[in-house]
Amino acid sequence: MNKLAMLRHGHTEWNRAGRIQGRTDIPLDGQARTDLSGFALPEGWKDADVVSSPLGRAKETAEIVSGRPPNIVPELMEMDWGQWEGKKGVELKADPASGFRDIEQWGWDYRPPEGESPADVKARLLPWLASLKRDCVAVCHIGIMRIVLAQASGWNFSGPPPFRIKRNRLFIVDITPDGLRIADPDIVRLEPQAS
Repeated sequence: MNKLAMLRHGHTEWNRAGRIQGRTDIPLDGQARTDLSGFALPEGWKDADVVSSPLGRAKETAEIVSGRPPNIVPELMEMDWGQWEGKKGVELKADPASGFRDIEQWGWDYRPPEGESPADVKARLLPWLASLKRDCVAVCHIGIMRIVLAQASGWNFSGPPPFRIKRNRLFIVDITPDGLRIADPDIVRLEPQAS
């Protein structure tokens, strides 16, 4: 059995503005770089493989907290939000013609216009997860983390999720021959760096 620890990338200007990023390659902002430089991977994870999404915000987060360049994994690319990328969720929600739904009302098959569904993302992630040969830290995106945690917990994108994804924490799942399951412990904080 291998463990996968997922870490969400640091903040970007679009995160702080409430804009949907998806695959748009928005960099970390200065405050994120400063904040992340105060953290490191916790004991037990320092020697794990470190991988990231191809997007710069994930790659840079991985390098800052691990102290080494990550291996790039295309399957960890954020979910494609199609025509909604760059727009604010609150504005889309206020426009009935947009078709916008909160993610808790998607199910596995709903997709943004010209974007990906959770089922599409799961189809690209599962073969990569099955290929892992040792414990791994994956620096990625909230969409990727939701899909892995949904698969591990049985949540079906209907109603409130049984997890809340926060930054500067590793969200851990076990990869077993029978599939994914939430690990124990399921969340581990990054370690503060000595000043």
